[in-house]
Amino acid sequence: MESDAIFVHSSAFVDEGCRIGAGSKIWHFCHLMSGAVLGERCKLGQNVFVASGVRLGNNVKVQNNVSIYEGVICEDDVFLGPSMVFTNVINPRSAVNRQGQYAQTYVERGATIGANATIVCGRRIGAYAFVGAGSVVTKDVPPYALVVGNPARQIGWMSAYGHRLTFDESQRATCPESGEEYVLKDGLVQRAND
Repeated sequence: MESDAIFVHSSAFVDEGCRIGAGSKIWHFCHLMSGAVLGERCKLGQNVFVASGVRLGNNVKVQNNVSIYEGVICEDDVFLGPSMVFTNVINPRSAVNRQGQYAQTYVERGATIGANATIVCGRRIGAYAFVGAGSVVTKDVPPYALVVGNPARQIGWMSAYGHRLTFDESQRATCPESGEEYVLKDGLVQRAND
């Protein structure tokens, strides 16, 4: 059973006004700004930056060297791989102040973003979607979609347990780990029981 105690490593900076849920762990050299909100049981690896206004749901895992800028919202059970990148302005220029023009990026429940992937701001990553390592996401990603490449293109579908789905002639697939059934209808996937 996990403890409800919050752990913050002595090298981390947590600004006053940041909210951290029970059981969360913040490791070496992290910085959480005032106004950032972390749910329960979040885990932030080494050298993670969380800006003001960012909201992370429960059980979000953020691996080393990730910066989560203003405008990013992650629902429960999201996984952010090592050194993945969120942007927050479409057309940044050093000499032009675009604060206040940050585009919102929304990551739905259970989505995975692989190591070194880049998410261009203003996108929505669907529930349980899987963004492959090194991908550059320039468009919205549907729920359960598997996307890879630069720019990221959809190459398949994934189960909530992170297994590639193979659909039969009746447009049904079964996750090999959970046994859950999925249905492909009108170009979108959903669990058969939903």
